[in-house]
Amino acid sequence: MPETEFEPADQAAAFDPVATARRILRTAKSGSLATVAADHGAPFASLVVVACDTDGTPLLLLSDLAVHTRNIQAEPRASLLLCAQDIADPMQDARVSINGALAACADERIRRRFLARHPEAEGYSGFKDFSFYRLEVRDAHLVAGFGRIHTVAASGLLLDLAGAEALMAAEPGIVEHMNDDHADALALYATKLLGAPDGNWRITGCDPEGIDLVGEAGVRRMVFDEPANDAQAVRLRLVALAKRARERGIQRKTL
Repeated sequence: MPETEFEPADQAAAFDPVATARRILRTAKSGSLATVAADHGAPFASLVVVACDTDGTPLLLLSDLAVHTRNIQAEPRASLLLCAQDIADPMQDARVSINGALAACADERIRRRFLARHPEAEGYSGFKDFSFYRLEVRDAHLVAGFGRIHTVAASGLLLDLAGAEALMAAEPGIVEHMNDDHADALALYATKLLGAPDGNWRITGCDPEGIDLVGEAGVRRMVFDEPANDAQAVRLRLVALAKRARERGIQRKTL
């Protein structure tokens, strides 16, 4: 359970800090990375683009020439600030600071998931001075408006992938199949279930909790009604959600 630092009783029942922190993490495309300056020890903040590993661990693609990379080579501890999308008043909407240590990672899954979220980075991702990094999470600090301030443990922020090995192995095929053969269903998920505008929506990742969708309007997260740990379970969830989306579209037309 997350530690509640200040949460009025009348708000606590309806507000889920873990779900809110996970949603921000899964839908952020960029954030502010705070590192410790190697030359003078003061905080150093920089803009980075962000993706997620299957369990939600933040992923970064950094150049060895960047100041923040030189900083983490000397001191890997860092904090990543992510904010909710489409913010009219930044101080009134949710944001989460994810604290931990950055570690370089050459896993092909990391590369695939990052470039699915940021295909524009493929052209330079193979340069010798660029490397992928995982932010090994210690905890997260969520501020979601007045009176909603929580510390979320890593065990709450990240998914437990025990038993989901089959899904992780099948994920590339699921993503390719949905994007190639079911673009209509992806558009239904985004517009009818998630309230997103029409556009060219594509799936970038799949995990036991849900799928990530990316379009011109940003990133959307669709959470399954129940966890899915293999390809067949994901298929059943997606078919049911497509049916629900079509029914919702018909209902709105008849109003």
